[in-house]
Order: sequence, then structure tokens, then C-alpha cells
Amino acid sequence: MKITVTPRSPKYQKFPLTIEVPSEAKVEHLKEGIYKQVKKYYPERQRLTFNSKPLEEGTRLSDYGIKNGDNVVFKDLGLQIGWRTVFLIEYLGPIVIHPIFYYFSETIYRQSFQHSKMQTITYYLVLAHFIKREFETAFVHRFSHGTMPFHFVFKNSAHYHLLSGLNLAFWVYGPWNAVGTLGGKREEWYLWTCVAIWTWAQLSNLNTHITLRNLRPPGTRVRKIPYGYGFDLVSCPNYFFEIIGWVAILALTKSFAALFFLIVGGGQMIIWAIKKHKNYRKEFRDYPRNRKILIPFVF
Repeated sequence: MKITVTPRSPKYQKFPLTIEVPSEAKVEHLKEGIYKQVKKYYPERQRLTFNSKPLEEGTRLSDYGIKNGDNVVFKDLGLQIGWRTVFLIEYLGPIVIHPIFYYFSETIYRQSFQHSKMQTITYYLVLAHFIKREFETAFVHRFSHGTMPFHFVFKNSAHYHLLSGLNLAFWVYGPWNAVGTLGGKREEWYLWTCVAIWTWAQLSNLNTHITLRNLRPPGTRVRKIPYGYGFDLVSCPNYFFEIIGWVAILALTKSFAALFFLIVGGGQMIIWAIKKHKNYRKEFRDYPRNRKILIPFVF
């Protein structure tokens, strides 16, 4: 059958297009047909709609009621970059920034001092956290969408590079938290309690990510109801454990920089959690009604 592809905006050149596809063709076949005629618009860059409804890859065109001679609307999503690549870039920032502030503190702060145990422990915890994230990005996560607009890499990276990188590192590793200062003094039991809570939260977070990974076969966008550790209580336990991990860092450092990062990051995770919870309940009629969104038994 032949499909007419018209642009959403008149600025696009070389449109409209006429694409011939098999009667049982899927959305990706139509995108490939567009790409063959206009090489600039590779499939990840395309957004197609029919009667204002987005066309999802993996779905047959006929499932949307599209037939021979129908018109599909095209929108250019702009230059794209892989989600995995963006995650690797944004998490790399703190891994590079924290060692600079920790090992070159005398140069940065222009005075000689010895790091307190609190500063040293914080350094290794933050580093371990983002190395874990890099590991998960490379080997655990399976993304439902392959790409995002290229300009997102700057916004996403700024969150981590500036807030959990530059801002956190500057205020935590400064001389005001060094050995012999009130800012750096912590009781041993307090230090290791924070470490224990952080470790539990990180391992729990990793466990939930593995659970989510195992729900989706490689190369698919299959969605299922997650069950098991954490998921029996809330829809997004991965966010819950992430927040607990940063609460432990906040308690350990007593830093306003850690508090600011927690508020910004936690606020975003609350928004994501609400959206995912609503999507779960909308998509699955048998979704457990007693599950909270983010905080067990509360919210």
C-alpha cells in the first residue's frame, strides 16, 4: 500500500513523500522508507502521527487503522544521541570532578590541611555511587527509547556535573571540614551508621534495576508488572532507595550542597514516580491497588 507523508511544518523540504510498504508493514518499515528517500531523517529522528496519535515502533500500521492512500504526519525531532551515551557522559562528571577537589585541595583552597575521616568516607561513597551508575548504564539498563534530542545532554549533564560534582565537592572537601575542625568532627558510630545505610540503599537500588532489566527481553519494549523486593510496597523502589542513599550522604556531610542536590534530584524523582505509577495503573488492569507511589505505606 502507498502512504503519503506530509510535514507538520511547511519548512521541511522534499515533502510530501509517497512511501510504498507491505500491507502488514509496521511503523519501523514506514520510517525506513522515509529514511531511504531523505537520508537526513534517520528513524530515531522521526516522529510520526496519524489522526494526532503517535505511531509506536513494533506496531502494525493497520492497527492504527492506516490503509492505502492515507496520510501520516511527520515531525523532525532534531539531532539525536543515545540514552546510554548521555548517561555515561553525565555520570562521568562527578567521577572526574571529585578526585580533583580531593587530591588537589591545597591548590584549590590555597592552604594546607588534612582531610577528616568524614571527607575521606564521603569521597569514596560518592565515587562508588557514580561508578555503580556507569556500570548499570553499560551492563544493566535496557532502554525503552534508543535516543533523545542531542541538546538534552547539556541539561542532563549540568545537573550532575554542577550540583553533585562541582558544588558538592567544593563545599565538602574544603578546610572548614578538615581534621581538627567542628565541621569535620563525627563520632565513629555516626560515621559507620551513615555508611551502612548508604550501602543498603545502593545494593537495594541495584537489585531493583536488575529486576526491571529482567522484565524486558533484549531488543524489545515489552512492559510487565514488576514484583519482588521493594516493588511489593511501591511502584518505584529504585527512586526510593536512590533518595535514601543521598539522605545518608546528607547526614554524613551535613552540607547544604548535599541538601540542595537531594531536593532537586528528589523532586524530579517524585515527578517521575507519579507519572510511572499512573502509567502502570492505566496500562495494567490487574496492577496491585495497595502499592504506594514512592514511600512505603505513606505516598
